[in-house]
Amino acid sequence: MMFNRTARCLDVAFIVAGGLIAHTMRFSSSLDFSDTEKLLIAFNCVLALLLFPTFGVYETWRGKALPAMLARVALAWMSVVATALLLAFTLHRMDAVSRLWFAYSTLFSGALIIVSKCVVYLALRVMRSHGLNQRTVAIVGAQGFARTLLAHLNRTPGQGFTPVCLLDTSGNEALHASGLGNARSGRLPVLNDFDEFVAKVRAEGINEVWLALPLSEEHTIYRFVHAMRHDFVNLRLIPDTRSMTLFNHSMTDVAGLPTINLTTSPVSTLQMWPKLLFDRCFAAAALTALAPLLIGIAIAIKATSKGPVLFTQFRKGADGRPFRIYKFRSMAMHTEHDGRVTQATRNDPRVTKVGAFLRRTSLDELPQFLNVLFGQMSVVGPRPHAIEHDDLYKDLVYGYMSRYRIKPGITGWAQVNGYRGATTKVEKMESRVKFDLFYINNWSFWFDIKIVAITMFKGFINRNAY
Repeated sequence: MMFNRTARCLDVAFIVAGGLIAHTMRFSSSLDFSDTEKLLIAFNCVLALLLFPTFGVYETWRGKALPAMLARVALAWMSVVATALLLAFTLHRMDAVSRLWFAYSTLFSGALIIVSKCVVYLALRVMRSHGLNQRTVAIVGAQGFARTLLAHLNRTPGQGFTPVCLLDTSGNEALHASGLGNARSGRLPVLNDFDEFVAKVRAEGINEVWLALPLSEEHTIYRFVHAMRHDFVNLRLIPDTRSMTLFNHSMTDVAGLPTINLTTSPVSTLQMWPKLLFDRCFAAAALTALAPLLIGIAIAIKATSKGPVLFTQFRKGADGRPFRIYKFRSMAMHTEHDGRVTQATRNDPRVTKVGAFLRRTSLDELPQFLNVLFGQMSVVGPRPHAIEHDDLYKDLVYGYMSRYRIKPGITGWAQVNGYRGATTKVEKMESRVKFDLFYINNWSFWFDIKIVAITMFKGFINRNAY
């Protein structure tokens, strides 16, 4: 409560300070505010106190993403300014206001508010990382998922949650005596009795109870809700849906309903913007720099075998949308049976001499930078396979089609770990898919840069390509 009051007072002070700074910049050293300027500042102060709580500005930011919260503050401030502007127009007082002062005031007050909240957020994270300002958490669930939650809390000490005990619902008595390892609080007590657990939560004043349970445990969830209905404890459900999906889960709002994403793309469009920009720039630079090489390869292919320079084939792209992939032709012209694609083998008679070199050095893949430039592929991502192979492996390899939740790439995490070229065994495809899914689950822009760097360092020589 005290923190909220302080935050509100600071926001009002920053609004006044922003107006003062704007007036000084617009009118030099004069501090003689006009009545309309005073009115607008007063409007902003009152509206901030009224509207900021509506936007959740003064709710706890513990455990929430900083960019999302700062965006909420910025939206709240723009709503305050727009409402104050509307009121001033309604009262016919805007003619006496300097537009430059108004713009400066909006900018500086908003900047002061946002920067101050960012500083407080980071300061609190530092404090929590050193064991201060903690909230205690009791976890309910099987030890497997509980270990996942504990590992996450250990990786993010700045969130300010300290686990203190676990109610094990798996019924494994052998593990209860030894406790559960936790890097931050040592051995974590593991209980197996419901009443004992509830009594411990009440006796120690534990702040949060996290129900890390499968959605099928409705009875257990209701039992906790009913038993702790008179306790001022934050009771949260963290569904254990690991067996239901391949990706990390996130909550979203669909038609006004809270929804758990199970098989949607784990990366949002907004998060992908750096990747999209990098892809287009990198592809354009690569095609420009490699133009002489590309022309030389095209001449060599045309001079040594009959047929087109480029080989095209339909592959699946993001969300399974088909596109035409480009490669340098490395085989003599031949006809495949409908619905069948024969992978190249060692000493395959269909592969030309130039084609063998291109496949071994991966130079046959260079035209795919055109696919990247057209937005059909990415520089980094799971490699697309022939549609016929997709039809074969989708029922043999768990999670195979989930690779197409994002754009396919020229290189990828599986490729830099040695999974290149033809795949003749289901086991090899399973391993490749595991690497691809790990990449999708752990994607970041810097992960892409790392893969590009490894690809450049290791080179493009492919011993598995025939």
